[in-house]
Amino acid sequence: MSDSLLRHRAFMRFWFARLAGTAANQMLMVAIGWQMYDLTGSAWDLGLVGLMQFVPSLALVLVAGHVLDRHHRARILAACMALQVGVAVLLALGAWQGFASRGLLLGLSIAIGTAKAFQLPAQQSITPLLVPPSVLPRALAFSSAGMQGAIIAGPAIGGFVYVAGATAVYASCAVLFALAAALVLTVRYHHVPPPAQGATLETLLAGVRFVWHRPVVLGAISLDLFAVLLGGATALLPMFAKDILHVGPWGLGLLRAAPAVGALAMALALSRWPIQRRAGTVLLAAVGVYGAATLGFGLSTVLWLSIALLAVSGAADMISVVIRQSLVQLETPDAMRGRVSAVNSVFIGASNQLGEFESGVTAALLGPVGSVVLGGLGSMAIAALWAKWFPALARRDRLVEPAS
Repeated sequence: MSDSLLRHRAFMRFWFARLAGTAANQMLMVAIGWQMYDLTGSAWDLGLVGLMQFVPSLALVLVAGHVLDRHHRARILAACMALQVGVAVLLALGAWQGFASRGLLLGLSIAIGTAKAFQLPAQQSITPLLVPPSVLPRALAFSSAGMQGAIIAGPAIGGFVYVAGATAVYASCAVLFALAAALVLTVRYHHVPPPAQGATLETLLAGVRFVWHRPVVLGAISLDLFAVLLGGATALLPMFAKDILHVGPWGLGLLRAAPAVGALAMALALSRWPIQRRAGTVLLAAVGVYGAATLGFGLSTVLWLSIALLAVSGAADMISVVIRQSLVQLETPDAMRGRVSAVNSVFIGASNQLGEFESGVTAALLGPVGSVVLGGLGSMAIAALWAKWFPALARRDRLVEPAS
């Protein structure tokens, strides 16, 4: 077919680069989480790992967006991958030589967060440059399918490799990050440097203003922020694996991979049968299902049931991801995609990394089960509230049409 994604070679090289980088990142998170819990046995410290990754994203959001709109995004992305090569090498040396500590893990989590402050918006804003607008929703679903495949493989491989020691996992991550950087440097697209212009408060805040004045976009990305912020259980999986389900690193790897199994299946379905109508209703319903599955996971004491519920939560979240990313990218001019993507990345980072911190804090107060159950109920409530507070989002019909 003339619009086959395989015909867009730059997109496919970029897809493989993201595949390698995502797998490496997932393996890295499994190893850091397990090593931190081994060192400290603290839910608070597991949450701090997420917080240390989120803070740089928040601090650098305006700078990252401005840089991405003024410079070659693929080269910036390659530099982010190279920084994570260095992080993985330091972690490998720390595990091998015996100087790994709580402080080292938290400090390098800040470095990872700094890289992601530029990496995530770069990835979002490059994809629309590699395919025509008519193909973009399918490209986003196909990209998500690949990333979820990496998220499935990464934690599972990381968990099993961890049996050989943390050094082996970190060394594998360094190789994958290096491969991702090399692939990104081969991606070619039309890039016209904008006229020289200094950074001003007006240009730095342009992305924030753009999102604020578009209720559909604001409602979609803030819905994800609060739903996943409350409902995320990823940071607590080491506790569930070790203390509730009584499994080792291999079980943690399966739990980390389970949401991606559901997400992969859903992403493949959406790449074949994209959402055509009632996008807003589908989005809100998906968030409600995500909250219900999270609630069920919090109450489960059986490994296979926990895995199944996490898979359902991943499938529901994938629907949200595709709808949100399509809305943001299709309604944003390329000259502002870096800044808007940076704002969107902060929302994503807050929902993930800050959500991990929130989970750690509530688990320290309520225990892991109480934390996850409360979060699932909160996500369901958020879906209901957003239907009322953002009626334009709830009424949104087609993805590809501009918001009125």
